[in-house]
Amino acid sequence: QVQLVESGGGLVPPGGSLRLSCAASGSFLMIDVMGWYRQAPGRQRELVSTITSGGSTNYADSVKGRFTISRDNGKNTVYLQMNVLKPEDTAVYSCYASYKTFWGTSREYWGQGTQVTVSS
Repeated sequence: QVQLVESGGGLVPPGGSLRLSCAASGSFLMIDVMGWYRQAPGRQRELVSTITSGGSTNYADSVKGRFTISRDNGKNTVYLQMNVLKPEDTAVYSCYASYKTFWGTSREYWGQGTQVTVSS
């Protein structure tokens, strides 16, 4: 089983920046994909960005050019650099991991989330 510890959320004015971090720990063979989802009040959870163990990235259209995802495989940590933040980016951001167990099965896990609020 994997545990995900997120950090880096907070309050930032429009146009500002934040960097989210998520460290994975626990008992697993390897982590395939890590990433971030977000959920704003009254809205469904949506994909923000993902990155594979090989470094391939995927972004939601709404964050392309503003957000950058990166990953340190040695530390099992994923980062999300968020620039030019907009009020519509306000949401709870949850870390995501797709991993393989020692028994060869694939599992998914989401962290508890960190609040990002963009407001003046």
